[in-house]
Amino acid sequence: MSQQSPPIGEVEGKAEHVEQMFDTIAPKYDLLNRVLSLGIDQYWRWRALRQLADEKVTKLLDVATGTADVAIMAERILQPRKTLGVDISAEMLRYGREKLDRMGLSNRIELVQGDAEAIPADDGYFDAAVVAFGVRNFENLDAGLRGMARALRPGGSLVVLEFSRPRAFPIKQLYALYSKHVLPRIGGAMSSDASAYQYLPESVAAFPDGPDFLNRMEAAGFRETSWTPLTFGIASIYKGTLPAS
Repeated sequence: MSQQSPPIGEVEGKAEHVEQMFDTIAPKYDLLNRVLSLGIDQYWRWRALRQLADEKVTKLLDVATGTADVAIMAERILQPRKTLGVDISAEMLRYGREKLDRMGLSNRIELVQGDAEAIPADDGYFDAAVVAFGVRNFENLDAGLRGMARALRPGGSLVVLEFSRPRAFPIKQLYALYSKHVLPRIGGAMSSDASAYQYLPESVAAFPDGPDFLNRMEAAGFRETSWTPLTFGIASIYKGTLPAS
């Protein structure tokens, strides 16, 4: 049955709605990601993790881990000794744990319910953090960025992969048509919850992408920030590093 979609932007009480939405779509989440992106979402995740390939990442934090796609991919690319995946949706985590069990990774990747504002770890514990398609769902973006900064060691890096707004003609116009008319119909037909896939483009449109998001990262304490658009600007990678001391 279709659920009410979460409010758009940074709104008090949003987290509960986001949790309910992802609990609802969890059974088809991985499949829908592949179908709606024509499989390119996996390439985007790979590109995001490659941002950390030259850094020593022993302990990795994966915020908004969902069904642990990024955490699993990081095993091949970064080979951390330990990964903690955090997500507010219990159902997404349940499917993620099933994947980890099948792949024999449960002893290397731990999944816990929570959010970016209250990472269940000591200050400065992680070497790096990654968020894939999750920051636009934060109830309080600045508090979430500060929460991840708290959990990173001095010199640690944050990599954010998020949808963004294409700016060039005709991709901008074509993507707008796809997002408004095609994506909700396919998503609704496959997940029985069209509202979740109406929320997606609306939340992307409201998100402070590009230089605006870099400003938010810098306000949270990150330096050496960078923005890398992917696939005509449909997605973007952001990276920032905490001062070493």
